[in-house]
Amino acid sequence: VQLQASGGGLVQAGGFLRLSCVASTSSHKILDMAWYRQVPGKERELVAEVTSGGMTNYADSVAGRFVISRDSAKKMVNLQMSSLKPEDTATYYCNVRASRWGRSYQNAYWGQGTQVTVSS
Repeated sequence: VQLQASGGGLVQAGGFLRLSCVASTSSHKILDMAWYRQVPGKERELVAEVTSGGMTNYADSVAGRFVISRDSAKKMVNLQMSSLKPEDTATYYCNVRASRWGRSYQNAYWGQGTQVTVSS
């Protein structure tokens, strides 16, 4: 499973950005999809996730400002980020859980990361 993320950049505080990630695979079924972020010296943290059934979960720090969505047919997950704050500055990573068709065992896959920088 290969993941290609896009949409990062530099934005002023209060602005918005949209991240997208597309999974490429013909051998795996995409299950849960998520976005994580990481700043240097800190652990990678969950930002938002969406299950294969469409249920969503958000970190408290982004709830009400970020919206995660998916297009399962396109194997795509998006993160609409609004009211951005300088503390949202991080490298954002796309993450999916997937299993081979006909198998139950799941693996986690990561995208290459996209930088989001919010200036004050």
